Amino acid sequence: MLGLLASSQETGAYFFAFVFQESLNWIVSLVQVKFNKSLSFRWGIFLKYPAQARYSRRKMSKLFSPITIRGEEIPNRVFVAPMCQYSSETEDGRCGGWHTVHYGTRAVGGAGLVMLEASSVRPDGRITPWDLGLWNESHVEAMGPVVDAIVANGATPAIQLAHAGRKASHTKPWDGGKMLPASEGGWETIAPSPISFQEDWDVPREMTLEDIGEVVDDFAKSAKLAVKAGMKAIELHMAHGYLACEFMSPLSNNREDQYGGSLENRVRFPREVARAVRNAIPDSMPLFVRVSATEYMENGWDVDECVDFSRWLKEDGVDLIDCSSGGNSSTQTLTPFPGYQVQFSARIRSEAEVTTGAVGLITDAVQAEKILDDGEADVILLARELLRNPYWPIQAQTELDGSATWPDQYKRVAELRNYPAPPR
Repeated sequence: MLGLLASSQETGAYFFAFVFQESLNWIVSLVQVKFNKSLSFRWGIFLKYPAQARYSRRKMSKLFSPITIRGEEIPNRVFVAPMCQYSSETEDGRCGGWHTVHYGTRAVGGAGLVMLEASSVRPDGRITPWDLGLWNESHVEAMGPVVDAIVANGATPAIQLAHAGRKASHTKPWDGGKMLPASEGGWETIAPSPISFQEDWDVPREMTLEDIGEVVDDFAKSAKLAVKAGMKAIELHMAHGYLACEFMSPLSNNREDQYGGSLENRVRFPREVARAVRNAIPDSMPLFVRVSATEYMENGWDVDECVDFSRWLKEDGVDLIDCSSGGNSSTQTLTPFPGYQVQFSARIRSEAEVTTGAVGLITDAVQAEKILDDGEADVILLARELLRNPYWPIQAQTELDGSATWPDQYKRVAELRNYPAPPR
């Protein structure tokens, strides 16, 4: 029996963890009976990731080690992924109180980099009228308190710049996410080709060459404003079926000019954007690109193409590829599972030889640490998990190497529980 258990490293690790856990549980029970005191231990790391139980005893966590990208040192490798809040208070793209609290709280929680949501480079690029924008000086001024809150709490401020293309002009998701007619404040959408995202959506206007040049210029202008606002890194949104992604896919781009057809032509617009932004910002400033590594559709954009694209982006001055997937087809078939997009980060990192970020159903500290240790990514981006729990980084660092501390104002949490956070 024991020989069979030892036949694989994972099973052996599980057996050891089980015996170790049960032995300590027995000791804890005796102590509680003897001294009539309740002791709290957390065994989730052994039960959920038994083969990786060794990580709980590391002296130094890679997840919480600093990383330097281009000229910017970021205190740890937990990045807040961009997540739209649809909460511009005045419907003109400016940040408000919600954003200061929301992003400041994620910095307090211990994230190394806090990235503001997709911010449109021009008015017609917003998903909704309540999206953030960055196309004039008033946006820079409104971002000031948000950037200050992030920096004051030890994180690196960043922003994602975007244009929604054919997926623009909608209501908020919690209001149905429907196309917004002009009579209710909507606007004409643009795209590489007159192909709607789904049947009940408006058909976008096909962009002219002049339109394309203007949008490229708008990305560069917005990047300069981001620098002025105090951002230390910029990400370009080229994923999830928004404008750049629409150019990249043969399913949403049937142009017959230099921006359609071959892979080189379909990625021409996003590469022009990347180069324009690179030239508009300081040489020392990191530039990221979020990609959909595949769109999960037959004859659509796939990982092979994305590897080539990532390699070219590196040549264009991009420093990190943020590896997501999907979002360009309303009929895509996808069944997510824990870490389901890590495979894309691993392949792009290996084959394109570029720094990558993994994102998507990464919810556990040991899971995140193992992704980095296995060389599948250089940083971890968390989205929904940091909406559920802004203090995930503090909890994770304590679980991995015990070195995390709460802010002075919150230290009573650790004192009361003998552990820096309530169980997840």
